[in-house]
Amino acid sequence: MEQHECLAHTEKWVVDVIMKYNICPFARREVERASIRYVAIEHTKVKAVLKALITECQYLDEHPETETTLFILPRGFEGFYAYLDLVDEATDTLIEHDYEGVYQLATFHPDYCFEGEAQDSAANFTNRAPYPTLHIIREASMEVALANYTDPESIPERNIAFAERKGSEFFIKLLQHCTKA
Repeated sequence: MEQHECLAHTEKWVVDVIMKYNICPFARREVERASIRYVAIEHTKVKAVLKALITECQYLDEHPETETTLFILPRGFEGFYAYLDLVDEATDTLIEHDYEGVYQLATFHPDYCFEGEAQDSAANFTNRAPYPTLHIIREASMEVALANYTDPESIPERNIAFAERKGSEFFIKLLQHCTKA
């Protein structure tokens, strides 16, 4: 797969799933402002990915007009547990580079499975994406967004209830649609 395909598939997922079904109530504003950066990382070695993550944080430091980055890993982290290991290391790397409190990571994976949920549970689709992805979020922006949103604690429960109403098959078809040419 070419890099531009993975970027296009992820952008389609943001618009056709995340925004359309209001999975993230803050996504629409950023899609409309074109302030989401999509970056595909071709590295498959953890150290190289972590270095690219810090480079992306530096990019965000230098480009305040870019609100957020979807850091897409099309190869090398297809296994969910290997991806979770990467997430742990990525979080540690942000801390080591003094980005704690500046950026946080949200996590998405094609096989995302919440602890305690069955693999085929519809609830898992709230964090399933076409490719393993780290969403780099500006913490200051998130604080402002949450302060201006009534009952932000209800977002995960609302999403899970929606996913369970729609069912796994609905989301499987949506994700397949996002990766069609």
